[in-house]
Amino acid sequence: MSRIAVVYHSGYGHTQRMAQAVAEGAQAELIAIDADGNLPEGAWEQLAAADAIIMGSPTYMGTVSWQFKKFADASSKAWFSQAWKDKLFAGFTNSASMNGDKASTLNYLFTLAMQHGGLWVSQGMVPSNSKAAVRDDPNYLGSYAGAMAQSPSDAGAGEMPAGDLRTARAFGQRVAEVAARYKR
Repeated sequence: MSRIAVVYHSGYGHTQRMAQAVAEGAQAELIAIDADGNLPEGAWEQLAAADAIIMGSPTYMGTVSWQFKKFADASSKAWFSQAWKDKLFAGFTNSASMNGDKASTLNYLFTLAMQHGGLWVSQGMVPSNSKAAVRDDPNYLGSYAGAMAQSPSDAGAGEMPAGDLRTARAFGQRVAEVAARYKR
């Protein structure tokens, strides 16, 4: 079985709930970036041992949170030694708006993975975009690059759309399936 780590920051609990769904689908270890942008004890070792790293951040002002950016900058130690080269990577995000420039966040995560010499795993799911589609359908937001969720700004984490959480679980499962194929 592949070792998969989900490293994420969540400001208000929505991205945490999404991370939990991704981890459930991937049977992965969760690594939460705290409010100060730090990882818990032993997290760098978990990431080094992982076959795949799934990254998640809320979309704030068109990109990752500053806490996630602090983690990304600190990952330059792994970059310098090419410690994460050829690992699988994937990403997810959540924002309050239907679009919310979430693609910019996924592109940031993709770029970070590419700088580490990683291999990106896409969403691998067609969007629910027919006339019959409803908001709780999987991949209703129509992302190919990674998983996206939308949570209204006045809704708590417990009110996230069920389809977005199903999308997150399916995304985690896809990463696990791809990781199993590439396991050495």
